[in-house]
Amino acid sequence: MDSNNRMGDVEITDPQAMRALAHPVRLAILDHLHRNGPSTATELAPGVGATPSVTSWHLRHLASFGLVRDSAPGPDRRSRRWEAVARGFRFETPQDPADDEGRSAARELSRQMFLRYADVPARWAADIEPGLDPAWRSGAGLADTRVTVSVDELAAIQDQMERVLAPYVNRDAADRPADSRGVRLMRYVLPEGAGEQGGERTGQSS
Repeated sequence: MDSNNRMGDVEITDPQAMRALAHPVRLAILDHLHRNGPSTATELAPGVGATPSVTSWHLRHLASFGLVRDSAPGPDRRSRRWEAVARGFRFETPQDPADDEGRSAARELSRQMFLRYADVPARWAADIEPGLDPAWRSGAGLADTRVTVSVDELAAIQDQMERVLAPYVNRDAADRPADSRGVRLMRYVLPEGAGEQGGERTGQSS
């Protein structure tokens, strides 16, 4: 595993694989498998907005790029079960300005991911937050922090964040506290246009 990939993510470098994943149904499939574990196409279909046969086709396409694989059979051995190859995935926009295919594929995958997850905070605030007990509600919230850094400093910030998160991402279920639950930590790293200076921070706890 790359020392910079502490989460054990699948690293996507092939532009064709990026384009394969840049599809709402395929992103939904991977999200479901990451959150809920192995599933059949029939089990996935209602949550990803496709019929079981179409979902099965998308699963096979993801498998051809090494993003999902066959899982151990369930109670019904006639049904093919699928699992994500890793707990997450990562990709980068190629730095080579001549790599038009790679840069275009990375931009499209980024765009589809932004579209998919843009309303997650609003849905959480409407559907989940009202039902949380006070202790969990006080631990939730949001922050909007603006810093002025170099490219190397930005890379170092992200590296340190992953150092903190990796032990919690990678630990076995048996090692989790009895009162633990899933928590979604969403990170948007959005460099601004050249020439903008200064810094500010706003934050809010629920």
